[in-house]
Amino acid sequence: MPMIGGCLCGAVRYECSGEPVFALLCHCRDCQRQSGSAYAAAVRVPAASFRVTRGEPKLYIKTADSGNRITRAFCPECGCMLFLRVSARPDLVGIRVGTLDDPSWFRPEADIFVQSAQPWDHMNPDIPKYATYPPGQAYEPRS
Repeated sequence: MPMIGGCLCGAVRYECSGEPVFALLCHCRDCQRQSGSAYAAAVRVPAASFRVTRGEPKLYIKTADSGNRITRAFCPECGCMLFLRVSARPDLVGIRVGTLDDPSWFRPEADIFVQSAQPWDHMNPDIPKYATYPPGQAYEPRS
């Protein structure tokens, strides 16, 4: 069953037919700023199975502290952040879970970038915590 989603106003829509690779809660400062909250909920999916089906997202590119170029895709009308791509892993797309038409299935596998987590954020003690990227997962730089 494909994952289908879009922005707040409906101007940009997407779908993904691939299986999720990694489900996470990212606590980096960029995700905090982008989400306006303590973290961003995301699911990494194969780029080959992802496509925009309506509209043209606006892109914002920033180089992270790691040296990776992060390309974030937003709706040009309502400003909703939809998905991102990281230069170290062009084979993956990170979908913002809240933009899915049905996000109820999402179960985070890890909290990442907890070195930047806010002290007022109560994280689930039952899932692993990583200071940055977890070893062997979605956006760990390739050797």
